[in-house]
Amino acid sequence: CRPKMAAFLQWRRFVFFDKELLKEPGPERDFRCPGDAAFSVCTSGRGSLVLGDIEGNIWFLTRTLQFSSFQAYKLRVTHLFQLKQHSILVSVGEDEPGINPLVKVWNLEKRDGSGNPLCTRIFSAIPGNKPTEVSCLTVHENLNHMAIGFTDGSVVLKKGDITRDRHSKTDVIAEGTYPITGLGFQQSGKQTHLFVVTTENVKSYNVSVKDFPAMELDNHGCSLHCSALCDPSQDNQLIVAGDDCVYLYQPDERGPCFAFEGQKQIVHWYRGYLIIVSKDKKSSKTDFVSGNGQSSEKQILTIYDLDNKFIAYTAAFDDIVDVLAEWGSLYVLSSDRKISILQEKDTQTKLEMLFKKNLFVMAINLAKSQHLDNDGLAEIFRQYGDHLYVKGDHDGAIQQYIRTIGKLEPSYVIRKFLDAQRIHNLTAYLQALHRQSLANEDHTTLLLNCYTKLKDSSKLEEFIKTSESEVHFDIETAIKVLRQAGYFNHAVYLADKHFHHEWYLKIQLEDIKNYQQALHYIGKLPFDQAERNMKKYGKTLMHHVPNETTELLKILCTDYRPSNEPLPEREPGSRYENKANSEEFIPIFANNSRELKLFLEHMIQVQDNSPQGVYDTLLELRLQDWAHEENVKAKKQLQEDAMSLLKSGLFKTVFDKALVLCQMHNFKDGVLYLYEQGRLYQQIMHYHMQNNEYAKVIETCERYGEQEACLWEQALGYFARKEEDCKEYIMSVLRHIDKNNLMPPLLVVQTLAHNSTATLSVIKDYLVNKLQQESDHIAEDERRIKQYREETKKIREEIEDLETSAKTFQKSKCSMCNSPLELPSVHFLCGHSFHQHCFESYAEHDSECPTCMPENHKVMDMIRAQEQKQDLHDKFQHQLKCAKDGFSVIADYFGRGVFNKLTLITDPFPGRAATINIDAGLQRDLLMHSKGTA
Repeated sequence: CRPKMAAFLQWRRFVFFDKELLKEPGPERDFRCPGDAAFSVCTSGRGSLVLGDIEGNIWFLTRTLQFSSFQAYKLRVTHLFQLKQHSILVSVGEDEPGINPLVKVWNLEKRDGSGNPLCTRIFSAIPGNKPTEVSCLTVHENLNHMAIGFTDGSVVLKKGDITRDRHSKTDVIAEGTYPITGLGFQQSGKQTHLFVVTTENVKSYNVSVKDFPAMELDNHGCSLHCSALCDPSQDNQLIVAGDDCVYLYQPDERGPCFAFEGQKQIVHWYRGYLIIVSKDKKSSKTDFVSGNGQSSEKQILTIYDLDNKFIAYTAAFDDIVDVLAEWGSLYVLSSDRKISILQEKDTQTKLEMLFKKNLFVMAINLAKSQHLDNDGLAEIFRQYGDHLYVKGDHDGAIQQYIRTIGKLEPSYVIRKFLDAQRIHNLTAYLQALHRQSLANEDHTTLLLNCYTKLKDSSKLEEFIKTSESEVHFDIETAIKVLRQAGYFNHAVYLADKHFHHEWYLKIQLEDIKNYQQALHYIGKLPFDQAERNMKKYGKTLMHHVPNETTELLKILCTDYRPSNEPLPEREPGSRYENKANSEEFIPIFANNSRELKLFLEHMIQVQDNSPQGVYDTLLELRLQDWAHEENVKAKKQLQEDAMSLLKSGLFKTVFDKALVLCQMHNFKDGVLYLYEQGRLYQQIMHYHMQNNEYAKVIETCERYGEQEACLWEQALGYFARKEEDCKEYIMSVLRHIDKNNLMPPLLVVQTLAHNSTATLSVIKDYLVNKLQQESDHIAEDERRIKQYREETKKIREEIEDLETSAKTFQKSKCSMCNSPLELPSVHFLCGHSFHQHCFESYAEHDSECPTCMPENHKVMDMIRAQEQKQDLHDKFQHQLKCAKDGFSVIADYFGRGVFNKLTLITDPFPGRAATINIDAGLQRDLLMHSKGTA
């Protein structure tokens, strides 16, 4: 214990308790316990201080200083034990002198008939009638074990319910020659141990096992009242205070010892503190009497903090009877019946006392033992760090600041260590900040800059090469800082490891210039990311590694899979799952037309449904190559390739675009083909006209003249404007115009009048033929007019006759059965006659002639059809445009009544000079009659 002794001499002393005498609630005077008998024993718990005197009374003092008592024994009370978890009080006392002392168990929550606590059990303390005395008493909190020690060295163990006589078993577990000075139960799981202390040794007994096996822990003991049990914070160890040292024991071994000198009189444990009452005057160890003697010597009460190695309080008292703990304070009872209170200062006050003395380490230990929250601890670490910083101990200061992480704002520490000479301290703090995942982007930036300033590549690599589960920094920020500092390989490693694909590619392409590696990296990415990065960096890659980039694009737009994945099994005929839109990558080939053409030709070969932009661009490339090719054979092949692409039918939706491309490159075959596909026959005509291809003009008219008759007119006008001798072509055009009657002769003459080379002989045959045709038409029209006038005159005469003269029916045969007529018969004005039974059998209406009815219905249907077609203007316009003889169409519609109501204009009757309007019924009669005569 010498090292401990040296340490004890260096233990600092503090005043962490405030001392004051207990005052009465009324007038300001010291409180005195009532009664005159000296107190022989004390205990506390369950909200009371319990005192036993030499007259057999047990006193209870409450927190409000209310005293109550009852007569427990006739002579005196020698021992008391108040359980902490139960309202059970166990006492030992004497009712008669020289008689075996009695043990009584009191239930403080129940009362007997006199109003005193109920005594639930009484039994003799000494088994048999051995001449000995009770020296100590202890009770287990489970109420199943009680131990009584005697001056002859024996210990009686009561097992079972201590509050009842039934089911209780008594055993004598120790028999020795030295007085028992201390007892204590310790519970370890299901095992219960009993510590037994004598004046000469310390033992432990396992009372949970049969025969109670014992283990001797030490060969020296202590005086009476000089042993106690710690609380769970010290593993419920037994404290034994000898005159030279204080020992701690477990049931199976001895623990640490502390060299606290002085003759110990009383030992207690309170809230992590060891309380020792000692005196300077030494007494014999055999003085185990419970302190009845009075002494004029001063007694020293000392409170030790064994964990933090300091003395929390020390003071001198006169004649201490005992020290009791209750209501969060210590109560020191003296023989003059006064009570002193020792009130522990609050934690903050104690810490401030330590801060004033710069005892920060002790303050930290104290705060931990007092279970101060993390905020309070962090404040202590900060103050300790500030103290060390001011002293110039920057290494020590940074260690304390590291312990404030999570509570103290990092900028408070960082500002102190921004000086270049302290950069290693700042690095240590920032590393700790990252380890706790509390660093932001600025902290990461600062730490990496510290590494680069220190040129500490090993630390830098260790920082960035931590496993993913240990990464405590923002990856993107780290990459930016490393890149800025020129640590490109470190930045690339970090980007690759943590899948920051864009940063990896940016550094490879812009800083390291490793285009092959960048392209290989893209090929390993998932489809979506590979597609996005090829769109972003494709131009750069195409410029430096065009062939490899083109190959990757072919894969990306057909059946992409990352290069580091195995080839999946694919069923025959299955569609591609991952393929990009090839049209979107065309801009990448801005300055690489050769690779673009290879790419597009590959795409149309493997994909029948490629986007339209692929075909448009490929057509443009083929036309460019055709236009610039000088080799005849190669030029012809390129022409065929371009035409095959045009004839593939893929340009219907972008007809104009394809046409513009062909016109830009003066691709004649393509232009004419597209004109033909678009039914732009006039454009074909104009194209040949612009190139003065006379034969092609005539050929175009012959091929497409039936679809668009105006081509012949345009051809005539074209040749008419030519100054060359185009007689042959003009005559060919005139023959077709004459054959199909496409133009009026006068318009033909006006058109040819502009040609200075066209003589009359060119159109002589045409004019003669037209004049002959006109003469024939005039003669035919005059013949029909004469015929119509004669028929009209005849009809008018018949109408006049019907209106003015009687009609004689002279038919002798039935018009239906051709048999001779017999009465009754039916006659019609039309001249038909019928038997009545024949008429009734065949007639549909009484007013209609069955013979004339079909023809009449036909005429009426024609009239109704003409009336329905009066508003068919679109059809009229179409027929007028397409007819060879427009005048005949107009005349037909006039006849249908499109332009006016159906009226009949006749020549004046003889003797009349006016136009007669005939009613509608008469018109129908005339029409039917004229139809019949026709």
